[in-house]
Amino acid sequence: MRFRKPLALLSMLLVIIALGSIMTKGLHLGLDFTGGIAAEVNYTQAVQQTDVQAALTKAGFHDPVVQYLGTQRDLLVRMPAQEKPPADVSAYILQAVQLLNNSATVQKVDVVGSQVGSDLYLHSLGAIGLSLLLMMTYVAIRFQFKFAVGAVISLLHVTILTVGAFSVFNWPFDLTVLAAVLALIGYSLNDTIVVFDRIRENFRKIRGATAIEIVDISLTETFRRTVMTVATVALVALAMLFLGGDGLYWFSVALLIGLVVGTYSSVYIATGYAIFMGLSRQDFIVNVKPEFEEEVVVFNDPKARSK
Repeated sequence: MRFRKPLALLSMLLVIIALGSIMTKGLHLGLDFTGGIAAEVNYTQAVQQTDVQAALTKAGFHDPVVQYLGTQRDLLVRMPAQEKPPADVSAYILQAVQLLNNSATVQKVDVVGSQVGSDLYLHSLGAIGLSLLLMMTYVAIRFQFKFAVGAVISLLHVTILTVGAFSVFNWPFDLTVLAAVLALIGYSLNDTIVVFDRIRENFRKIRGATAIEIVDISLTETFRRTVMTVATVALVALAMLFLGGDGLYWFSVALLIGLVVGTYSSVYIATGYAIFMGLSRQDFIVNVKPEFEEEVVVFNDPKARSK
């Protein structure tokens, strides 16, 4: 905790950079939010992305993006909403992607309207806000309001820095990344709850120690568990990053960023705020109501008095 003040300043700087990028550059929203067309195309032979992109442009599709799906014969085609979409999009794409001596088949075509994408974006923001509010309520009931505010600030810190990284580096932000952000909110809260629970136990068990000493002891006792949990999840995220294909790539990137930021937030943001608000032993002492206090009965023995 002796590093909490300089690290708090560092966090404020990173949050300012992230928010500034989000407000100025915005997010590179995927087709899930902006609307458009996504199609999976399979070729009989290996093919170059530029050849498929040129064929689609020649057919009249605007700004197509072509990515490999595991092999050079399987591709994912993404395009923004077209000005004059054909009646049968699937058949039109199938006709456009045919190459000389290399026939193609279209496995799946998804068309998302711009209005649907806009609604998804607004509902996503609402889902994040509602989850933060409910988690704050839970922590306030389970522990203290000081802890609840610290936990929500910590979760906001994770969310802003993870989303801000996608804005700064212009990475695509779609529903899979949003799912990763929501997963990180739950994961980070669980890690924070473990730390809070140990702090509460140590405040009741250890006498004569300051609040900072209690927090340091609690963080040290939970550090091994935190490292092992993060390492386990990071191994899964790395496996998805390198072996999961394009569909899980950005989901894995968001998870890895959020794991680092979430662990840092649980240690320095959530507990640091509680100390800043004057966390003390009195916050964990249970005050017994007068109606539940035991009545003290004094027995006077008349024989003892006479003696």
